[in-house]
Amino acid sequence: MKRVFVDEQWCLGCHLCEYNCAYANSGADSMVKALKDRQIFPRVRVEDTGKITFALSCRHCSDPICVKGCISGALSKGTDGAVRIDRDKCVGCFTCILLCPYGAVMAGEGGAAIKCELCLENACGAPACVAGCPNRALVYEERG
Repeated sequence: MKRVFVDEQWCLGCHLCEYNCAYANSGADSMVKALKDRQIFPRVRVEDTGKITFALSCRHCSDPICVKGCISGALSKGTDGAVRIDRDKCVGCFTCILLCPYGAVMAGEGGAAIKCELCLENACGAPACVAGCPNRALVYEERG
């Protein structure tokens, strides 16, 4: 399965991945309408350790503990290997946030959890964070 990988030596910490993600998942027809003067809810976030910066997103684990711990059944692993959230089923208990060992599940707008779903359901068809990375620190590929 293809996943998003980060090469932290090339990450500038510019946060463009976050903006592109928030825009791609907003449903708006322009980035200005989607992001200007609004709180954004990206499904990827940039971490800064003081020595390195890197984008953190869902790893789509082969045996995801977040799916097992979801009390409402909102989280599921598809046949394509991607872990998804059904926002209509999410009750906002945030058990998935507590369970994710990578910190890749976050609170979203309206009280439901959000996480990277590889832009499989939106118009991009491929992760917007990867397409918007100016330094190619993010790649979308299959690795062994």
